[in-house]
Amino acid sequence: MDSGWDSTDGKWSAAEEAIMHATYRALLTHGYANLSISRIAEEFDKSKASIYYHYDSKDELLVAFLDFAADRFEALFDTQVGEDPSADLEHVVEKLLPLDPAEEQRQLHSVQVELRAQAVTEEAFREQFSKLDDRIVATVRDIIERGIAEGEFRDVDSTRVAEHVLAVVNGAMYGRATAERKSTAAVRVSLSSYLDAELHRGE
Repeated sequence: MDSGWDSTDGKWSAAEEAIMHATYRALLTHGYANLSISRIAEEFDKSKASIYYHYDSKDELLVAFLDFAADRFEALFDTQVGEDPSADLEHVVEKLLPLDPAEEQRQLHSVQVELRAQAVTEEAFREQFSKLDDRIVATVRDIIERGIAEGEFRDVDSTRVAEHVLAVVNGAMYGRATAERKSTAAVRVSLSSYLDAELHRGE
C-alpha cells in the first residue's frame, strides 16, 4: 500500500487499520464484485469473527474503508505540499492523474470506479465519495488561494477552478478504468493548459 496510508492520527485503532489494509489488498486482488469478508480475512492473520466484531457487513466495512482512504488522502497531501504553489499544484495533479501509473495504481483506480458505482443507489457510499471529492476540491482550492495571496497566480474563482480539476480527474479515471483508451497524456496536457490559462493569463 502507498506509504501515505501508513500514518495514523488516532482516529483509527490498530485493529481497524489492519482491517483497512487487508480490505485494500483484497480489493486489489478480487475487485468489489468478488470481495467477501472471508477474502478480507485471508489478507491478515485474523478470523472473520474479528472483522465482524468491528463491522456488521461488507458494505459497512467498505463505507469505513472509504472514510479511511479519505483520511489518508488528506494526510498524504498535508505532508507533501511545500512552499511553491505552482509546484504543489503540479504535484497534486500528478498524484490524482499520473501519466504512467504503476499496476497497483491502475488496479486502485478500477476499484474506485467499482465502489463509486455503488453510490448511485447506496446513500452511505454517496456520502463518503462526496466527502472525498470535497477534500480534493479543498486541497486544490487552498493551493490556488495561497498562490493568489503570494502574487504567483492571478485572482480567479478558486472553487470553480478546483471543481474543474476534479471533474477532469474523475472523467479520466472512468475512461481509463472502463475503456481501452490511452488518453491520459492528452488529458493531462489539456488540464495543464487550462490551469496555465486560468492562473497566469495575461502575464
